[in-house]
Amino acid sequence: MSDPLELRRLADLSDEELAAAYAPDGRPWLRVNFVSTVDGAAQGGDGLSKSINDAADKRVFDMLRSRADCLVVGAGTLRAEGYDVPPLPLVVVSRSADVPPTLREAPRGRVLMATVASSEGLDAARERLGDEHVLVLGEDDIDLAALAPALADRGWSEILCEGGPSLFADLLAAGVVDELCWTVVPRLTGGDAVRMATGAQVDVRLRPALLLEQDGTLLGRWLVQPG
Repeated sequence: MSDPLELRRLADLSDEELAAAYAPDGRPWLRVNFVSTVDGAAQGGDGLSKSINDAADKRVFDMLRSRADCLVVGAGTLRAEGYDVPPLPLVVVSRSADVPPTLREAPRGRVLMATVASSEGLDAARERLGDEHVLVLGEDDIDLAALAPALADRGWSEILCEGGPSLFADLLAAGVVDELCWTVVPRLTGGDAVRMATGAQVDVRLRPALLLEQDGTLLGRWLVQPG
């Protein structure tokens, strides 16, 4: 029987100690980061995750981005959340290969596209982003199992995914997620808000590896268990 997980205070950790506490257990390593309310809503009443996060979540969010070699996000989430070009390479996952409007003027190499060979937007994405920045992973459906190896080939072995929920479920179904970083804010919202994973039916076992607390907000690392 394993020892109980110690609850640690986020405020007690320096920035260096916090980054070390989130060091991956291997490489390549694909972690997914989400925030939710206590009743499981991954978004506020406005349909955006940013309306439920707080200072504790923002600190870990920023640290995870500072650790990562690249960022992976579904195109729908990028549009809904109004993502700007981040300081690290951003991989857009989209079967249609449509580059979200806020990213279309990004410098070459800062935005990549993961899509399929049958996409009607493939040629336009190649023209906008550069052929070398478009990853064709499958004919009609994106082969998510090929995504991490393709990024590792570019030297990007610590991969951070920020969703959205359908992409998270698809990654879980493909068996390629190593870790969930999950913030639980001390709020209840009710309603019919989207959960962290929606769409593909999965049954994945997790093992808690880290649990932090600040002002009632819980932040943890949950490692995906094989089988």
